[in-house]
Amino acid sequence: MAPHKVIFDTDPGIDDAMALLFIHLHESLDLIGITTCLGNADIATTTRNALYLKQRFGIAAPVAKGAANPLKGPSTRPPPKHIHGDNGLGNVPLPEAITVSADPRPAWQLIVDLVRNHPHEVTIIAVGRMTNLALALRHDPDIAKLTKAVSIMGGAFGGHGHTGNVTPVAEANIHGDPDAADEVMTAPWPVTVVGLDVTHETVMTPAYLRKLGDEGGKWGEFMWEISRHYEKFYRDAMGHEGIACHDSLAAAYVIDPSLFQTRRGPVRVATEGIAIGQTIQHHQRRKFPDSPWDNQVAQNVAVGIDSAQFLDLYLDTFRRAAAAGAR
Repeated sequence: MAPHKVIFDTDPGIDDAMALLFIHLHESLDLIGITTCLGNADIATTTRNALYLKQRFGIAAPVAKGAANPLKGPSTRPPPKHIHGDNGLGNVPLPEAITVSADPRPAWQLIVDLVRNHPHEVTIIAVGRMTNLALALRHDPDIAKLTKAVSIMGGAFGGHGHTGNVTPVAEANIHGDPDAADEVMTAPWPVTVVGLDVTHETVMTPAYLRKLGDEGGKWGEFMWEISRHYEKFYRDAMGHEGIACHDSLAAAYVIDPSLFQTRRGPVRVATEGIAIGQTIQHHQRRKFPDSPWDNQVAQNVAVGIDSAQFLDLYLDTFRRAAAAGAR
């Protein structure tokens, strides 16, 4: 079977970098574009990090810079440097000069062009704020019916007791641009939302990360290096040993959906009030009069995960790459 053509919409970010190399190395994925968004760092930093990863690891896909702000104006939340470091990649030393350049198109335009160039073949893996996807839809609404699928890391639905990580009900990616997220969730393309309900259930322990560094070649070594800062955050701030797997799970869904249990129903995002950024799925049979979920497309929400099988898949991807040599 031909590899899945994928666009990776990202805000690198430690877990974003871990997902990007996973996508780059897995033989069932064909990475045809990388688009950046603000979130784990400002847009200049996330774009620079994406270009650095492209340069260091020989990634062929073009990188396009995305929106610097949410749909409704400047972001009011500072970048989470305590989580991802001052440079977004765990404060590992980075070169002063990057020799590869960003694609001249804005991120939304690259998304539109790639989808139109490969109708019904492109899956978008989106692991940051949804601003670029919303802008692409606004400029060309027809791409929703030309996109094969969208796999999102974001949101929280209360599964396994997981609700929000920036407010009691809101996850960071969705909270960062709730208007964009609501537009993406309600567009007529097939969306799967991989949220905290499963990402916080899947943990890379210190021993696992050490094995990844030892057995995963140059890519695994880099994962070990950048995860030092991330692991310290989880230990100091949350009392956890190990790191939650966030963004890589959105990629894993594209590779092997059987790892996940999902439920279907329309998803809406609260765009104002104290619950801003909350993701709410109507998955009941019961009808509610004049509901904002009425006549909205049903989407998939991940509610369960075979964490052990995913962790095997991830590590095996890096082991096989190391055994095969540089890619």
